[in-house]
Amino acid sequence: MNDLIFRITPNIVLGSYTITRLGQQVQEFGTRFMVIVDPVLNEVKIQDKVLQTLNDRNIDCFVFNELSEGANSKTAQRALALAKQGHVHGVIAVGGAKALNLGRTVAAFYNEVHDIYTFVDGASPTTNPLPCICVPTTFRTPFVFSNEVPLTDSRCHQLKLLKVQNNLTKLVIMDPNLMLTLTDNQKATISIDVMNMGIEAYLSQKANFFSDMFVEKGLELLSYAMDGSPSLDITTPSEILLAQAGAMTSIAAASSSLGLCSLISLGINARFRINKSLVASILIAYAVDEGAKFKGAQIEKLAHIMRSIPEDLTGEDAAKAFADNIRQRIAKENLPCRLKDLQLSMDDLALVVEDISQLDIVNRLPRSTSTDELFEFVKAAY
Repeated sequence: MNDLIFRITPNIVLGSYTITRLGQQVQEFGTRFMVIVDPVLNEVKIQDKVLQTLNDRNIDCFVFNELSEGANSKTAQRALALAKQGHVHGVIAVGGAKALNLGRTVAAFYNEVHDIYTFVDGASPTTNPLPCICVPTTFRTPFVFSNEVPLTDSRCHQLKLLKVQNNLTKLVIMDPNLMLTLTDNQKATISIDVMNMGIEAYLSQKANFFSDMFVEKGLELLSYAMDGSPSLDITTPSEILLAQAGAMTSIAAASSSLGLCSLISLGINARFRINKSLVASILIAYAVDEGAKFKGAQIEKLAHIMRSIPEDLTGEDAAKAFADNIRQRIAKENLPCRLKDLQLSMDDLALVVEDISQLDIVNRLPRSTSTDELFEFVKAAY
């Protein structure tokens, strides 16, 4: 078991209608903010809710919603310039991963004199960040609790994990009502991605008793949200259970590590703009198959926690049944089950493997994994 070195900066406010308290919560950080928001949220009136609670507290703000290219270095450069022109006191990021990653990038490098590409190429920031407040509208946000931020390098379309300050994110507001705007398909893929994130954190070389505890409880809550409670004791609405499960597995992943499925899905997203959760939902069953070869006891325990297999199944049978259960979930939701279903070629995936093999996160996988082994895993899922 690894020594536990645990650091978590942001306050977490989780509950229904907590978005209405955003203006009150951010007052301690300043009176002028850049609000980075996914433009789709304007269509479902979430942007209006955010701006209303800020206006009610006389907090000055302006919106940046140029996210059509995702969270990449070119967009970050443009957003940084606007933030500096606006002399903002902080950044509020509202939406999914691309809004949160872009918001954290702007806050992290606002006070730096060097160009964004200095940090894309591996340098660490030397100044204090602006306060960053994250309002996720999906229920998995591992990077907001970490000292890394994924960003696509616009020069080569590669995934980069930028180093950022430990105290970057000051506040995370998780309002389950914001997640009601997700389609059933989105909810299904993100739920499976939450499961994947928990399994990865549990199997990681950096796993510790704290992350294990959060994974076990988080996946238990996820099972209630996805399959219902085995008793009448759990009456919490599914969207709240999903938010709780997502928060717990996100914290677990930040204190342990993400794994192979997340790494590959981030790399594919950077190269080809395919939804990360959709890719992860394809890969998770293959990761369970792989993980069972050397961490079968952990796989078996999680399968029982999620009530995904019969109680009397153990060992290899348990791991196989767990992987089969995941595949059945994917089929039930009519989701793609192989990478080829995403219109990707093996040449495309070879590029992704080359990209991710250069990242430090490879060293945190459940076991030492060579580039050839990464490619074989991708081939199996193709």
